[in-house]
Amino acid sequence: MDAFYASVEQRDNPALRGRPVIVGGHAHRGVVLAASYEVRPSGVRSAMPMARAMRLAPDAAVVPPRHDVYAEVSARVFEILASVTPLVESLSLDEAFLDVTASQKLFGAPGEIARRLRARIHDEIGLPASAGIAGVKLVAKIASDMAKPDGQLEVAPDGGAAFLAPLPVSRLWGVGPKSARALATMGLEIIGDIARRDPGELERRLGPSGRALWEQANAIDPRPVIPDRDAKSIGAEETFDDDLAGAEALAPRVHAQALRVARRLRAAGLRARTVQLKLKRADFTLVTRRATLDEATDDGQVLYRTAAALLAREPARPTRLTGVSAQNLIAVNAPQLGLFAPPSTAAQALNRALDAITDRFGAGTVTTADVAADEE
Repeated sequence: MDAFYASVEQRDNPALRGRPVIVGGHAHRGVVLAASYEVRPSGVRSAMPMARAMRLAPDAAVVPPRHDVYAEVSARVFEILASVTPLVESLSLDEAFLDVTASQKLFGAPGEIARRLRARIHDEIGLPASAGIAGVKLVAKIASDMAKPDGQLEVAPDGGAAFLAPLPVSRLWGVGPKSARALATMGLEIIGDIARRDPGELERRLGPSGRALWEQANAIDPRPVIPDRDAKSIGAEETFDDDLAGAEALAPRVHAQALRVARRLRAAGLRARTVQLKLKRADFTLVTRRATLDEATDDGQVLYRTAAALLAREPARPTRLTGVSAQNLIAVNAPQLGLFAPPSTAAQALNRALDAITDRFGAGTVTTADVAADEE
């Protein structure tokens, strides 16, 4: 997806279309979560401190993130991707690898599959997407980056090394600015320079990473697309505009996070046996506390009560971030111990109703009183 969070905000607010948009937190200590293509010529990029981004683009529209909305849109995108192949490996909310080798008889050549997927995402969801098509993951990823925004780039299955050769070494995974400078001192400025070197020499000078760089430069990437990776945890967190202190001030934020996590659990067909509370204090000290439940749950109120109990044990110190995560996950359809499934509880019926309302009318349509009061 292209500038995913920013594109969603521009889709939902016509006044932002065509304007430079930054999705991010507090102007002085938050970070940029997404930058629209209109603001990127100013030098604004994701993960940049907001203070620096605002200096570079003082006229940009700054929009707070709506994580629930992004998660819902992402789920719809992945449904479209899964319509052509079950081999979909999620990298994040807005990026995935697809193996369409066995899909060509039904849906055509890989380039045509990509065009159809991008057209469906545009028509059904109203967002732009880009695609890279290649024989290996590394080349497909780089091709998709070069195709942005709203384009696609196909590299022949046997043309990966030639495609990579003229590109700067910083395009390779694991090569940041510092590594790129170190490679330049060895005369390695473009990927082709690495590909032409003796791999043994690179290994002697750079250690095991030297061999890995040589393989990347020659488009050697045997990793398969691995679908349906088991989730280790599902979480939500928030950095506050101003420090908050005490359970009374933090509890509504923790409550909202627990509800978001629970909705994501239910959407994924998972339940959690462990709840973790995360606190980042004003001095950047990180505190994590966990509790194990008697029974696995996907109920936001259970998650919240557990997290709130953990919060109540902590001293009332200025806090800049809270987070709730569900861990030790199990599938809802895991083998049952009894012959018959237990009847739905009132909480499960309520959650189904709330999920249906959210699916139809959007996140935040119905919430709890403390969360609603905190948002005012």
